[in-house]
Parts: sequence; structure tokens; C-alpha cells
Amino acid sequence: MRTFTCPGGHFQYHATSDLVDEGDTITFFEDPPSHAAKVRGGHGYLAPMEERGPWKTISVEERYSTPWIAVSHHEVIDPSGRSGIYGVIHFKNLAVGIVALDADLNTWIVGQYRYPLGVYSWEIPEGGGRRDLPPIESARRELREEVGIEATRWTEILHMDLSNSASDEEAILFVAQDLSFFEPEPDHNEELAMRKLPFDELYAMVQRGEIRDSLTVAAVLKVKLMLLDGSLTP
Repeated sequence: MRTFTCPGGHFQYHATSDLVDEGDTITFFEDPPSHAAKVRGGHGYLAPMEERGPWKTISVEERYSTPWIAVSHHEVIDPSGRSGIYGVIHFKNLAVGIVALDADLNTWIVGQYRYPLGVYSWEIPEGGGRRDLPPIESARRELREEVGIEATRWTEILHMDLSNSASDEEAILFVAQDLSFFEPEPDHNEELAMRKLPFDELYAMVQRGEIRDSLTVAAVLKVKLMLLDGSLTP
């Protein structure tokens, strides 16, 4: 562990031989939210010793980035006091999912091939929205694009962390009611099938394990409970 003095205060950096040699010069420049260090032509991120509960973050280096995710390598002190590493996936968008219900408690699901898993999946309308926009705006857009539905009555039902051991992905789930119908407008890279079915049939599919998408499972179970306790009405 080495401590460098630089503009902005004292910074600690866990140096490894492939990043820093004795006598190397590390140039700091302000770039909130972190301080970047240029080392042997590469880039690392140096930040003041940060405490996250019992964890201490020594350094963070972004290793991979796309328009949708960024993967960073963290040098840490774990709760036992030992040095360690942690990989974190940052999701640049907020996930939204929508259960659309008509007056007869019919709903709509979307079928599509999910590339990471190599499987075909039936799901509620869902997608990603910019984090600087109100989530309901993204939900309205996804519902219109994927199934051609607009709604005038919206209820937020869940705020979820989807994989908190390795990522910061969040999802917000909604119920949409008082519906109007138009032509779907899917993205150019989406090949979607659409199905209308009674909500109780969708609930039975979840109960049988035929649907594994986490947003769909959570939203359907939550809606079923709300219908049973009367907090959601057609």
C-alpha cells in the first residue's frame, strides 16, 4: 500500500507490479466523481479511502464500458481487515417493468429471445430508461413501444435491487390501467411476439415456473397480493 500526496488531499493506492513501479510518476487530475491516475499509459481511478459499511475501497479502475454497462475493478479491505478485490457492474439505465390490466383483468406479455441465456422468454413489457428521467416516463415509452398501449392510471408497486452481490442494477415496476390501444413500435433490434391473456393465467405460469424473468415474477406476485388485499382494483 502506498500513500501519495496530491492536490485534493492524501490518496491511497494499492500498487501492483503491472501498474506501478518504484519511482513512477502518477499524475492526478480532477475529474469527479473520482480522481484518475495515468499509469504506464493506462488509466486507473484513485479516490480518498472510502468506507462502505465494513468495507473500505482503496482504488477503482474501470475495465470495460458500453452504452449500457460499465465493469470496474475495486481494490478493497474486506470486513475481516484483509486486502481483496471486488468486481462491480454498473448499469447505466434504470430497468422498468409494467403490468397492464384492463377492466376485465386481462394483461399483455411479450416474447423474445434473450441472448445472454440463449432462451426464449415471455415477460411483461420492460426495458431500460435513462436515470435522469422520471421512471414513469420510461415505463410509458416501453409500454407504447412493445405492446402499443397507453394508460392514464399508473401505480408504482415495487423498487428492486436485481443482483446486489455484483451490480447496482435497479428496477421499478408499475401497474398501468385505463388503457388505450395503438400499433406497437418496437426498437429496430427487437423481434417481439405479443400475447393477451387473463392475469390469473399469467399468475399460474409464474407459479408453474414457466416464467423465470425476475421483473415479471416479482410484478405478478405483487399484483396478485394487491388484488387479494384490495389495495389494487380493476
